[in-house]
Amino acid sequence: MRYSRLFRTLFFLLATAAAACAAQTVSIKVLDPQGHAVAGARVELLRGSQMIAVENSSAAGEAVFTTASRADRVAVYAPGFASAHQPIDGDSLTVHLALAATSDTVVVTADATPVAKDASGSKVATLESGALTNINAVAAADALRLMPGAIINTAGQRGGLASLFVRGGESRYNKVIEDGVPVDDPGGTFDFGAAPLNEFNRIEMVRGADSALYGSDAMTSVVQFFSRTGSTHTPELRFGADGGTFSTANGSASLAGARSRFDFNLFADQFNTEGKGVNDQYSNSLQGANLGVQLARRVAFRFRTRHSNARAGVPGEWNFEARPLLPPDQDALARQNNFLASGELTITAPSRWQHRITLYEYNHRRLDQDLIQEPGRATPAFGNFDFPFASYARINRAGGNEQSEYSPLTWSRTVFGYDFEDENGFVGDSVAGVNTHGLRRNHAVYGEQIFNWQRLTLIAGGRFVHNESFGNRGVPRAAAAYQLFRGRSLLSGTRLRFAYSQGIKEPRFEESFGEGGFGIIPNPDLKPEENRGLEAGVEQGFGSGRYSLGATYFHNLFTDMIEFSFDPAAFLGQYVNVNRALAHGAEIELHGRPAAFHERLRIDGAYVYTSTQILQAPLATDPLLSAGAPLLRRPRQAANALLSYSGLRWGAELGGSFVGRRADSDFLGLTPPITHAPGYALVTTGGWLGLTHRVTAYANVENLLNRQYEEVVGYPGLPVNVRAGLRFRIGGE
Repeated sequence: MRYSRLFRTLFFLLATAAAACAAQTVSIKVLDPQGHAVAGARVELLRGSQMIAVENSSAAGEAVFTTASRADRVAVYAPGFASAHQPIDGDSLTVHLALAATSDTVVVTADATPVAKDASGSKVATLESGALTNINAVAAADALRLMPGAIINTAGQRGGLASLFVRGGESRYNKVIEDGVPVDDPGGTFDFGAAPLNEFNRIEMVRGADSALYGSDAMTSVVQFFSRTGSTHTPELRFGADGGTFSTANGSASLAGARSRFDFNLFADQFNTEGKGVNDQYSNSLQGANLGVQLARRVAFRFRTRHSNARAGVPGEWNFEARPLLPPDQDALARQNNFLASGELTITAPSRWQHRITLYEYNHRRLDQDLIQEPGRATPAFGNFDFPFASYARINRAGGNEQSEYSPLTWSRTVFGYDFEDENGFVGDSVAGVNTHGLRRNHAVYGEQIFNWQRLTLIAGGRFVHNESFGNRGVPRAAAAYQLFRGRSLLSGTRLRFAYSQGIKEPRFEESFGEGGFGIIPNPDLKPEENRGLEAGVEQGFGSGRYSLGATYFHNLFTDMIEFSFDPAAFLGQYVNVNRALAHGAEIELHGRPAAFHERLRIDGAYVYTSTQILQAPLATDPLLSAGAPLLRRPRQAANALLSYSGLRWGAELGGSFVGRRADSDFLGLTPPITHAPGYALVTTGGWLGLTHRVTAYANVENLLNRQYEEVVGYPGLPVNVRAGLRFRIGGE
């Protein structure tokens, strides 16, 4: 027995030593084309088709693996870059990522995990750091209008209420996310005109319904903004200022870096302009931070926060195609105060698993007021309509999310999670003495399975929602893609796509909970608005994969749309589900990176044809809103184009948004009535030049052709306007 125990002990020690000898430690360094570290990249260690381990790169761009199984290659997926695959030769490896404009570009939003565009099953548009630097947009609306499929309608000039319409959907049919935090109001309302872009280095927009992954409000799109992380060993201080026409002034500063287990980015921005006309001033201040720490080799924590405070004059509807309609309102104004904070814990363990736990809070304060009744603002139909008001919204969204991901094989990935959100808010009017409180506590579980086997990609997923307003609802999503031809240098691959998905949108607070002072009674039985979306398309690569041309047909059926029902006898009203509408059309896109410019030049262009029709509107009294009419502010034809160059010493862009004639209304009872908005072409340009290694000059010109245009009837946009300034950099690498 004594010798038997000794033998077993020796055997165990020898086996342990053999396992230790067989164990492999591999260090992967991920760099961008300029040699800078890439943080947050998904790094996969592979042996054949088997996934051995997965890690996320640190702020220094590093991922370290210690495994008992030896790997033969590594795959890296970083949003905004082409996916990279390299064989492993030794214990350390540096992966240099390349930029890509074709379907190989990695995106996150489509499937809540980094995947190549051609494996996502959704149409995704992106704006990366280089293009955003060239565009130098004041607000999110200015950048989004250059993205394929996005129709922006801004009520006026700087700071005016800006709405997004995608694939014929309503402006409240977009899920908007900033650094993992949903920032649209419950029910989908969001103002893109007062959302500053400072320190966001990537925007992704998914077109189509995606409530299976993102829940309520993802009816026709999901728009996600990602902020910059610090990455330089030596802290880098950036600051600059610019000025321009209409007494415009802007200043910004940031301090960022990464050392040991920590990375940080602290930033602030202040923008002011007097505007062109009466009561046309706008200002917005922004402060924020993005802080990360590596708690352990497989555990990381990140904290993000942003606060913005905006104030804009509101001259109202006053001029149509250079024809004065009414005197501008001289005292109306709009204010917003927005704050978000999130904490994100990422765990990459066991070897084929990744877990992300997120807690967040978003606080939104909005005030629209007009306290003086001006005698000139009157129409034949309504008389003087400039009644005093001070309407407000105080919305708080707080919640959490746990998402897990399992990748046993290179061609299989499973994503599932749980969401909880507390929606709490007040809406009302302090002049009328109206104050309505709404509270919803919502739960959801969701999951998605991705199979990407050789030429075939299959995606199936769904979400089960419990919402305290409308109860329980299941939402499915399915997509498939097949590479029909692999192609060669001239025609480098033909891919067919198909997707079916559903979207839901919860009611707004005033729709569910009423507004007593205005005679709007609650309706606790409201159902969510719903979209059944179908799309099919083909994508053709050419020029050795440097260019892609795609065509997509989409079909959206909107049901249970909410409308206001008014009883004149009782002088009471209630929101009800009665309307139905249809939107279908086609999108054509071209993307490319010419080889002659070493991937620094990017070409993007898109044309969208959209046909919409109101199918059912039993409560409508206006012919423009009745059955058979097209949906307002959705042009049949629209296009945009962006030519962007990002070099080492200089960068430039030339962009254009071209929108056709569309149905609209003055809503004021003017004589004769205005029933349409004319088409327009809005061209912008800009660029920067490195004067020295530390000093950069930049300039941007908007409405380069100095065309008169209106995105919303009666609200003229700015004529040609110019901004120019200098940026300075101290420290960094």
